[in-house]
Amino acid sequence: MPEISRFFGIIIKMFFRDHNPPHFHAEYQSYKAIFSIETGQMIQGDIPQKKSALITAWTIIHNKELMKNWNALVEGCPATTIDPLK
Repeated sequence: MPEISRFFGIIIKMFFRDHNPPHFHAEYQSYKAIFSIETGQMIQGDIPQKKSALITAWTIIHNKELMKNWNALVEGCPATTIDPLK
């Protein structure tokens, strides 16, 4: 699963040819969750609220890049890295 970004101890990854809806995986310490690219909201898993809010903000900022990566990975092409939240 390619790592596409890392910030504030959070690791963002996407799977090749993953299922819909478009989403990404986030890990923070021992926590893991799945976030919707469309809304930026957690759709599965558990991550502390403060980290979840950072992930949602990052998703909103980088929505177009996330969808570009999603589409590339669905087609079996490599993902590109996305700037971290600063």
